[in-house]
Amino acid sequence: MAVTAHEYSKPKRKTMSQLSLSYRGVLRHLVPLLTIILLISGWQAVFTLGIYPEFIIPSPSQVWNAFLISLNNGTLLRHSWVTLSEMLLGLAFGLSIGALLGYAIAHIKVLEDILSPIIVAFQATPVVAYAPLLIIWFRDGITGKVITTAIIVFFPTLMNVIVGIRGVPKDLRDLMSVLKATPSQIFFKLELPSALPVLLTGLKTSVTLAVIGAVVGEFVNASEGLGYLVTFARSQYQTPLVFVAVFTMTALALSLYLLVSLLEWQLLAWQRRSR
Repeated sequence: MAVTAHEYSKPKRKTMSQLSLSYRGVLRHLVPLLTIILLISGWQAVFTLGIYPEFIIPSPSQVWNAFLISLNNGTLLRHSWVTLSEMLLGLAFGLSIGALLGYAIAHIKVLEDILSPIIVAFQATPVVAYAPLLIIWFRDGITGKVITTAIIVFFPTLMNVIVGIRGVPKDLRDLMSVLKATPSQIFFKLELPSALPVLLTGLKTSVTLAVIGAVVGEFVNASEGLGYLVTFARSQYQTPLVFVAVFTMTALALSLYLLVSLLEWQLLAWQRRSR
C-alpha cells in the first residue's frame, strides 16, 4: 500500500523507551539540584532549632550576606585569585613532571625499580608534614604553595600515565614496529589515543587535589589566599566568612573538574561514535 503525503508528514509519536530515556535525562539533571535544596533546608532547620550556637553554624542567609559583602568589597575575588594562581601553577608543574616521569617509567622497567621507594615515600607522607618545610625554605611567597600543589598532584598523574601507556595492546605495538613507525608516530597515533581515557581520569583527580595543596600551604603561612581567609575569619569568629571561603574552594575545584569533563567529552567523541 502506498504511503500518502499526508500520512508521511504526520509527526511520529515517541515510543515508551524514548519517553523513558527523556524522563531519565530530566531526572538526572534535577537530582543534584534537589540534593542541594535538601541540604540547605536541613541546614536551615538545624539553625532554626538552635541545636548549635550561631557562631558555630550560622544560617544560610548569614552566609549569603557575608558572601555579598566580601564580593562587593573585593576581598573574596582577591583571595580567590591568589589561590587559583597557586593551583594552576602547581598543576602545570605537577602534571608536566608526573607525565614525563610516568612515560619514562612505563618504558624503562629499571627506572621504576630505582624511583619507586622515593615516590612511594613522598606519597605516603601527608602533605601537612612537609608543607611547613617548604614554607621555611621558600619563605611566605607563592613558591612554597606552588610546590606543595605540584607534589600533591604529581602522584595520581604519574600512576595514570604509567597505567595508560602500559595498557596499550601489545599487538598494536607490534604492528607499528612492522610498519616501521617512528617514536613520535607511535606516541601520537597509538599511545596517546589509547591512554587518553586513563590520562583524563587522572587529570580529573589532580584538579580536585590541587586546591588541597594550595590551601594547606596557605594554612601554614600566608598573608593572602582562601586558606589565609579561613584562618583570619576563624580567629575573628566570623563563621559565615569561613563558610564563604570553604564554598569558594569547592567552587574552584568543581569548575576545574567540569572543564576537564568538557575536554574529555570533546577528545573522546570518537569513542562514543564507535559504540
